Amino acid sequence: MITAAALQHAITAADWEALRPIIWIAGGALAVLLFDLCLPRGAHRISSVLLGVTSLVWAGGFLVRNYHTPYAAFGGAFLSDGFSVVFQGAIVLATLLSLLFVYTFEERISSAGAVALLLWAASGAMLMTGAGNLLILFLGLELLSLALYALCGMASRRAAREAALKYLLLSSMASAVMLYGMVLLFGVTGSVNFSAFLAPPPGNPLYLVALGLFYVGVAFKLGLVPFHIWMPDVFEGAPLPVTAFMSVATKAGMLAVLARIIYVATPAGLANKVLLPIWVVAALSMIIGNLAALSQSNLKRLLAYSGIGQIGYIVAAFAGATALGLRYALFYLLAYLFMTLGAFAVIAALSDQADEGARLVSYAGLAHRRPMLAAAMSFFLIGLAGLPPTVGFMGKLLLLSSVLNAGYISLAVLLIVGTAISIYAYAKIIRVMYAPMRHEVVAGAMSATWPLPWIAIAICSVAVLGLGLYPLVPSAVLPLVK
Repeated sequence: MITAAALQHAITAADWEALRPIIWIAGGALAVLLFDLCLPRGAHRISSVLLGVTSLVWAGGFLVRNYHTPYAAFGGAFLSDGFSVVFQGAIVLATLLSLLFVYTFEERISSAGAVALLLWAASGAMLMTGAGNLLILFLGLELLSLALYALCGMASRRAAREAALKYLLLSSMASAVMLYGMVLLFGVTGSVNFSAFLAPPPGNPLYLVALGLFYVGVAFKLGLVPFHIWMPDVFEGAPLPVTAFMSVATKAGMLAVLARIIYVATPAGLANKVLLPIWVVAALSMIIGNLAALSQSNLKRLLAYSGIGQIGYIVAAFAGATALGLRYALFYLLAYLFMTLGAFAVIAALSDQADEGARLVSYAGLAHRRPMLAAAMSFFLIGLAGLPPTVGFMGKLLLLSSVLNAGYISLAVLLIVGTAISIYAYAKIIRVMYAPMRHEVVAGAMSATWPLPWIAIAICSVAVLGLGLYPLVPSAVLPLVK
């Protein structure tokens, strides 16, 4: 029997060092709540944002230090390597940019509570990226999900309450299915460690059933077709900062889990059989997600459907489990982060506390009223459509080359078709913005005291153009498993 003293002795400072970025962000959430109790009411919102940004920046610094020092912490339960650090960096960036939209929350909402929940959700997603076994994975997933349930229902709109309830019920059901798959995997392999999946008992049909149930949960959290129905309604009803966070951070956490399973926890002899459903749902997502985006008149719903297609592109890059495919998938994840959150920043700049900037009618004649915002939105949409000179164009070229090199010709063709369809969805918004104004349109405007969305727009614009002209593809990102 392992005693508490022996366990404490086995845990070293290096174990805690691997978790330091996550601990710092979770501690930052507590600091936000404590300062909220001490500061005068008028300083609550700005102090919450500043503390949240500070904790994220510090966590980012620790991530940079951990990038080239792979380590299996707590006996392999948490894996800190280049793979998890890049995914965690994406989550930190997504959370940081989402915090810049916090001013769009209604005055009655506790900004400190919202910021704290966003930070805890980010820490849960980061925990998932380094999970080395099923226990840590589920712990991170539930920390992320519980925070999002509360965040989705914070607005007073009826749509927000409906979104929170729908997300709670459907996500809980998906988590239950995923947990049942985990239980079966433990029963079949006798271990919760991902490494045990490499040697399943031969001829046991429960192994395939367990993986199928596990993949259902993964596909739901990623919003892949046909488990995507919840995304448009939840994205539309949730407050804008929450929608922006969910569009990237939650996807990054689950993509890390899926990639680790595909690359280092799938038996080579069974890979073609057990991973085929993943490629099928990726193919469906690339087509159906973009087709559904064509008819949307709400930008939050449009970006939800667009995200389904974009995540399908990234999952398709995992086909063949090549090192190049993983590197290009991570590059496109960063590209998707800046393009999508840049679009949300424009929405935030046009929004008041009723999220008016999400309605397509708010963009009628925008080029005449707010030319800088119209140009920025057009630039981000061109990037999402995969047109030069943006990072979207370069990212799609890299994804296409990796899928072709892996021998998945059909996925490559569907990637091209999905991209072509998406151009029409994004062009609809650009046409509305630059069409002549037939009547006066009054849209929400950003408060002069909250220039934060402009900061996000500037950061995302530079990244979308800079990475498009000079793509920095991450290296040393092959995942570990122990």
